[in-house]
Amino acid sequence: MVYAVSDLHGCLGKYQRLLDALPLGETDTLYILGDVIDRGAGGIEILLDLMSRANVKPLIGNHESLSLGVMKRIAAGAADEQTVGRTKAGALWLLSDGAPTVRAFCALSPGRQRDVIDYIESFGIYDELAVNGRRFHLSHTLPDYDPGRPIHDVGFLEFLYGEPDYTKVYAPDTLFVTGHTPTGLIDPAFAGRILQKNHHIAIDCGAAFGNPLGCICLDTLEEFYFE
Repeated sequence: MVYAVSDLHGCLGKYQRLLDALPLGETDTLYILGDVIDRGAGGIEILLDLMSRANVKPLIGNHESLSLGVMKRIAAGAADEQTVGRTKAGALWLLSDGAPTVRAFCALSPGRQRDVIDYIESFGIYDELAVNGRRFHLSHTLPDYDPGRPIHDVGFLEFLYGEPDYTKVYAPDTLFVTGHTPTGLIDPAFAGRILQKNHHIAIDCGAAFGNPLGCICLDTLEEFYFE
């Protein structure tokens, strides 16, 4: 089975309940569509767990992208928890609810800091696959997509900060699975729930804001929720 989840945002308890509930065997795959870190306190702990799992495929989110340069400065001894906000990048990370991640990252040994940086740098930008006769595109988010534009021409930042038009069917033969924007902001009727319509599957249910963590099985389109 192939599963997808997004925007864990440090919600360690909800992540652990997902692992307890889903039968992730050696032939199963769990896609993480970015934003593992920030907001909640457990982002680094989740990353360390994901690193140990061969059947996890992480894709990068805007929060991982934002953190990388600052993490490298910390690992090089050029910044610490007290001084991280003195650069523009560090201040922006803190403004983006990065303080819990900064604290946990600074507490790691230098070797583990390097491991985390290397792991984030290995994250893909997007993936496309066929599951059970359906075609899927997976990425953290997507711009308002022109179907005539090849997907490989979409810019990196558009995969991190774009906003799809969920009223449009971009490709009748493809389901677009994305996170980034809590579903309640897309359509209040889907607050705290996965949105499936117009060949879009929006899976950020806003776990960091008190909603359940949503996960979808691509084989069956069955939805799972973890409080």
